[in-house]
Amino acid sequence: MRILMVSKACVVGIYQKKLEELARLPDMELTVVVPPSWRDERGTLHLERQYTSGYDLVVEPIVFNGHFHLHFYPRLARQMRRIRPDLVHIDEEPYNLATAHAVWLARRSGAKSLFFSWQNIFRRYPFPFRQLEQYVLHQVDYGIMGNQESTEVWRKKGYRGPLAVIPQFGVDPEIFCPIPRPPRREFVVGYVGRLVEEKGVDLLLEALSGLEGEWRASILGSGPARVTLQALTHQLGIADRISFDAQIPSVRIPDYYRQLDVLVLPSRTRPNWKEQFGRVLIEAMACGVPVIGSDSGEIPNVIGDAGLVFPEERADLLRTHLARLMSDPELRTTLARRGRERVLARYTQAQIAAETYQVYRAVLHGSTGSTV
Repeated sequence: MRILMVSKACVVGIYQKKLEELARLPDMELTVVVPPSWRDERGTLHLERQYTSGYDLVVEPIVFNGHFHLHFYPRLARQMRRIRPDLVHIDEEPYNLATAHAVWLARRSGAKSLFFSWQNIFRRYPFPFRQLEQYVLHQVDYGIMGNQESTEVWRKKGYRGPLAVIPQFGVDPEIFCPIPRPPRREFVVGYVGRLVEEKGVDLLLEALSGLEGEWRASILGSGPARVTLQALTHQLGIADRISFDAQIPSVRIPDYYRQLDVLVLPSRTRPNWKEQFGRVLIEAMACGVPVIGSDSGEIPNVIGDAGLVFPEERADLLRTHLARLMSDPELRTTLARRGRERVLARYTQAQIAAETYQVYRAVLHGSTGSTV
């Protein structure tokens, strides 16, 4: 199988581990096209060449870098002619120009195509994105959804083809793994992710402001809300117990998780967004770190019985969960074990790769029945 994947997400080094796992599977010739960098509210993410064995990682220039809906790869046709793929895997939402462009090129070259989507809220897009979306939905051969709600959205929007629910990336349990550490007096609370209003970091700070005992918190990320959040720590009188840490290379993330006693993802649903997965949860769980999440979107399904869940916006109940974990080492141990077991059962890079590989085989060998 000659597979051409187009993925701006794979500029991140730890995500490339899935590509190595895919490349190990039988009859796989994998080429992955990535841009040299991608810009978003966190800043510029430059390509990290971390896991590149067994497949061809090709860097192509990108037009409209940072524009989620409008970006595309102007020289993708050249790669199509060079590779002559059997299947083009477009790691993008179906309403993006990059997706429509790649699907059109795939059809012109006689290749099958599939798209990936996290979209878990039904939204109607203006011209020309609605037209791009409808073109993709009627021309593409398969859809991979990152969560169950996404399947409902795309069925409602008119997609009638086969689909499967597979997260975009898993974790490597040999990289994201627990390590022994000496006991300490302070309870360390962590957040990793974008510093934007919908992620609810202000809610975490509010919960911490009333938390008794010896604790500190580490906030890793960047985004437009950073200055506001730092100001809030002063208003709440907890600035000396909160550190705001700058972005670090993805390969150093496991060590960051391992310093924590709990990771919190306090996301809040908005009219145009709710949590689509919460990858930081499975990364922390793999490292043996207990997790607490709100009930926004997919978070409860990801956590299952391996962590604690609280209703959105309820800082008081988040504080209750934090206090409970802080005072109960046995519960922390139990949740750490359950979290690691849940990742090993559902969310490893090897498992995600194997499920994706089965989709490829289904598309190319005619067995395209939906798995959901």
